[in-house]
Amino acid sequence: MKSEEVRQKTADELSDQLGDLQKEAFNLRFQQASGQLENTARVREVRRDIARIKTVMNERRSAAS
Repeated sequence: MKSEEVRQKTADELSDQLGDLQKEAFNLRFQQASGQLENTARVREVRRDIARIKTVMNERRSAAS
């Protein structure tokens, strides 16, 4: 996901997607710990997507203040 895509979404969409990504990150960590994870690069992608969403949410929050 690109930062441009994240910036076009509403706050509700971002919070929903953040929750989904956090669940996915948990599942990926669980798979990695049990040795079942095949696509190890997905862990990094999900972490970075979470960071992008949190960054945009914080920027919007600080701009509203």
